[in-house]
Amino acid sequence: MYDLTVRGHFDAAHALRGYPGECVRLHGHTWDVEVVVRGSRLDDVGIVYDFKTLKDDLAVVLEPLDHAFLNEVTPFDEINATAENLARYLYERLRARISDAVEVVEVGVWESPIAKITYRPGR
Repeated sequence: MYDLTVRGHFDAAHALRGYPGECVRLHGHTWDVEVVVRGSRLDDVGIVYDFKTLKDDLAVVLEPLDHAFLNEVTPFDEINATAENLARYLYERLRARISDAVEVVEVGVWESPIAKITYRPGR
């Protein structure tokens, strides 16, 4: 098995509805995102999934979030734009986009240099 990891980031603001603290107010983050995909078959070149392709896949799913007020972006207009919900949202978008050659294993979202959440689907 091969695990391939790439990172990306986006800048966005949000306000956590119902949160009992300062994060209920509008604020922003530079969100760092880590994606791990897994595969066992190598192509003719010896690559499980091209780093460039995975970086491009991630860029496509991050683009609608960059410099946005997340509370106005579907589905975060109905659910809170927490790091947890962002991680699952990104996982689902990437899984729908990436070929069957690899499996999306997990998506990690850093909302600061010291705070990260990781989403993995239940088995």
